[in-house]
Amino acid sequence: MKKYQLIATAAAGIEALVGKELRDLGIDCQVENGRARFEGDLETIATANLWLRTADRVKIIVGEFDAFTFDELFEKVKALPWEDFLPMDAQFPVAGRSIKSTLYSVPDCQAITKKAIVERLREVYHRPARVPLPETGAFFQLEVALLKDHVVLTIDTTGPSLFKRGYRLEKGGAPLKENMAAALIMLTNWRKDRPFYDPVCGSGTLCIEAALIGHNIAPGFNREFVCETWDWFGKEVFEKVRTAADEAADYDSVLDITGSDINGHMIDIAKRNAEEIGLGDSITFKQRAVKDFQTDKEYGVIVANPPYGERLGDEEKVQELYREMGQVFIPLKTWSKYILTSDLTFENHYGAKATKKRKLYNGAIRTDLFQYWGQRPPRRDAE
Repeated sequence: MKKYQLIATAAAGIEALVGKELRDLGIDCQVENGRARFEGDLETIATANLWLRTADRVKIIVGEFDAFTFDELFEKVKALPWEDFLPMDAQFPVAGRSIKSTLYSVPDCQAITKKAIVERLREVYHRPARVPLPETGAFFQLEVALLKDHVVLTIDTTGPSLFKRGYRLEKGGAPLKENMAAALIMLTNWRKDRPFYDPVCGSGTLCIEAALIGHNIAPGFNREFVCETWDWFGKEVFEKVRTAADEAADYDSVLDITGSDINGHMIDIAKRNAEEIGLGDSITFKQRAVKDFQTDKEYGVIVANPPYGERLGDEEKVQELYREMGQVFIPLKTWSKYILTSDLTFENHYGAKATKKRKLYNGAIRTDLFQYWGQRPPRRDAE
């Protein structure tokens, strides 16, 4: 079966998680800034789209080379085998970006790339020079990306970003993307046999992503991908991968996942979102203020994305929330706590220094994941 050079793109700071996910799927890869490179066939593409929790997109690399002039860019783009991917009637807009490159004008790079591909396809499909290509068929999103004069040309196989799982019917004012939520959980020490708690759950994303992980449910099982509309991407490929994913799911595990929020309307939204993806029975949502949380459970994990100052619009309220978190969570010695915020003074208000901090980007916002590690549970074989 034909092999493709592929990349899975990711937000800054979580590329290593994408690499780990690929390796866990049995796919060898190389992690780079903002992406992981790997090789595979159509089944690999389908598997990556269906299973990657932390990536943004899966793209096919059509070609890559160095280019320092527009003539060079044109000729090298035209030399690539675009007919292997694009039918005569393909819709193929060209996105672009250029960083630290001689060819710094992104609109010019896009226009030249498009023109070169059109000329190539006209020659291959014997279309007259003055007759435009129809572009009425399947959709192929192309990108020409330049970094330090190195050009990479890709086709997106995903369509709407992988964070769009399909379950979020409604959301709050500043929601956490689903793939970032999954990344936060994967950066913790949570396992499905331990309690999981989000004290500021909003629309329920962290809890739902935890349930997907706990039940080993493929995050993309509830959606479709643009490559499924391509005539050379056989429908049987996704049928096989989806069947295998359904067989791999562990629907029987009993999970202890709870989300709470002071806003009752958000709790209603969270419940509807969980029910939409079939996880309503796996998560408990309660209207509750952070200061009212109590538990007799041990060795749980708290993961929280509290409102940042710019989200609440009231810095004093945010800092009071952080103080309440410290008062309630610090005494829970066996629990681990992971709190994501853009407020670098968080520790001062929480009342304790983090065991470790990790810089992440929630969209364009620089944030830190403040990690407080709890006591380890006793070894089972010593009990």
